[in-house]
Amino acid sequence: MTLAGKTAVITGSNSGIGLGIAHELARAGADVVINSFTNRDEDHALAADIAAQHGVTVRYVQADMSAGDACRKLIAQAGACDILVNNAGIQHVAAIEEFAVDKWNAIIAINLSSAFHTTAAALPMMRAKGWGRVVNIASAHGLTASPYKSAYVAAKHGVVGLSKVTALETAGAGITCNAVCPGYVLTPLVEAQIPDQMKKHSMDRETVIREVMLDRQPSRQFATTTQLGGTVVFLCSPSADQITGTTISVDGGWTAL
Repeated sequence: MTLAGKTAVITGSNSGIGLGIAHELARAGADVVINSFTNRDEDHALAADIAAQHGVTVRYVQADMSAGDACRKLIAQAGACDILVNNAGIQHVAAIEEFAVDKWNAIIAINLSSAFHTTAAALPMMRAKGWGRVVNIASAHGLTASPYKSAYVAAKHGVVGLSKVTALETAGAGITCNAVCPGYVLTPLVEAQIPDQMKKHSMDRETVIREVMLDRQPSRQFATTTQLGGTVVFLCSPSADQITGTTISVDGGWTAL
């Protein structure tokens, strides 16, 4: 299966899950637009490196996903959007009565509203071609909940609902929309937390991963960014033409509990 001739726009993709998805879509032959809120030389160098590895065109476009106009401008600057992966997200942990309002607003804007704005801008391009894929990166927390993550859980539940509505509005138009729900994924951000957890719990690396960090993930294994990228590529394949309006969990059994 090749995605040659397709253009994929991936929000929040200069690291972690988004970067893994960018690599796998490029490996499948898609031209790629990666994105984050910074505009550094290394961001553009990263795009050039992905292009060199996979022999496709890759551009970096800066856009602040907390601003609706910027989200829509990202799609316009991409020039084409056959595949849209809404991945941008942030997190903050606090009890509801102590949850800072600015943190709530930022999480809802970046994790949920940005997906609405980019989708609204991309759908006319997809309808014009009679083909499109919208893949929203939700979370296991789009299907279940944890304490102290009110904004994140609310946003990710919203992403799942938005995915269903998008699927219904595009059914029969050659466009699909689905939500991928990862559990814990081994990203640089998570990797950086391991030494602190080892110190806090007086455990070795493998024990703290298995017993603390992956306590809710029955497989006791992290998902990888490559696996998430492969899931997105599958959803863009002909095998997934009739998969729309649903969730795919990549969570080691978390939501089966």
